[in-house]
Amino acid sequence: MTGIVSSPARAVARRYGAAESVEPAAWNPVLEVLHEHRSVRRYRPDPVPDAVLRVLVSAAQSAPTSSNLQAWSVVAVRNTRRKARLAELAGDQDHIRQAPVLLVWTADLARARGLAAERGVPLDGADYLESSYVAFLDAALAAQNAVVAAESLGLGTVYIGAIRNNPAEVAAELALPPGVFPVVGLVVGTPDPTEDARVKPRLPQEAVLHHETYDAAGQTEYATRYETRLAHFYADQNLPHSWIDRVLTRLGSTAALKGRHRLREHLAAQGFPLR
Repeated sequence: MTGIVSSPARAVARRYGAAESVEPAAWNPVLEVLHEHRSVRRYRPDPVPDAVLRVLVSAAQSAPTSSNLQAWSVVAVRNTRRKARLAELAGDQDHIRQAPVLLVWTADLARARGLAAERGVPLDGADYLESSYVAFLDAALAAQNAVVAAESLGLGTVYIGAIRNNPAEVAAELALPPGVFPVVGLVVGTPDPTEDARVKPRLPQEAVLHHETYDAAGQTEYATRYETRLAHFYADQNLPHSWIDRVLTRLGSTAALKGRHRLREHLAAQGFPLR
């Protein structure tokens, strides 16, 4: 873990950026790891040994998988030049170059297609959006299990959504066959303590927890309350203060998607018809 807090109540309060502390009803080391998650963007050069990588992958394979299809794979990239090329393709993020390993999680229907071809049977269901959706979910669940496992071992992580900025070029760099698509990258390594990465507050729980039916009332109020709390966090980090502006900018135009508006086109080219 990146840091031990003095009490469970403080850990939960920090997750919401709240001054008040309420003792949670239950607590254990797993809950502490989850609540202490933060994105790390500065790393020491210490390698991630193969033995540790195998534990991360076995943790990933312990995640739920729809119908036990296990429709994902992961590519571990350690080669310095390859990481540099992938960094350029993913928005020129230097922590990709800096960290010892980049894990590229993929939706993988090629395995099933190969089995069908070997047996001479149809696989029409793989051509539909549902099957691609399942593969993406499987990859995401596996990646998140790996995050928790890595952070429980004192390693730092950060997701690289920008791996989808240029998916065709990423697929070529990783020699991904048809039916395999890069879903998300994950940098893993030993955090550089000089970065002082902090727990970023989240929306108040009332904004995301609904009982029985969805309650749209109060969402603007919750966002405004969150805006105020997060402003203090961003000010400490010398970052732009407005979460609302960030959301509206990120979703406000095609340009803000940074190439990902062509995702359907790239999926089709990589063997995901999405019928």
